[in-house]
Amino acid sequence: QVQLVESGGGLVQAGGSLRLSCAASGRTFSNYQMGWFRRAPGKERQFVAAITWNGVSTSYANSVKGRFTVSRDSSRNTVYLQMNSLKPEDTAVYYCAADRNWVAVITNPTMWGQGTQVTISS
Repeated sequence: QVQLVESGGGLVQAGGSLRLSCAASGRTFSNYQMGWFRRAPGKERQFVAAITWNGVSTSYANSVKGRFTVSRDSSRNTVYLQMNSLKPEDTAVYYCAADRNWVAVITNPTMWGQGTQVTISS
């Protein structure tokens, strides 16, 4: 198991930026594909972005493509989500997730963080 702790959420104006961090501890971080999801009030959980164990490949939801960037630093056991050009519809609780399987980390990861609130004001 990997323990995941998100940070970096907050309140920003539309058009602004935030960087979320997810610190991993426990089993070897580099063995895991990592992902970000979000849940807006009254909505289903939504996939946001994912990155492979080695950082070579990434995947993004269409709604964030070109605005968000996922990256990882294995020396720090941390994955990041850089969010630019934020919109009010990006408001949600953002969750870090991990799985050994690439398809699973995009669709239904087995390990989750506790979430961090992101609120975008118009």
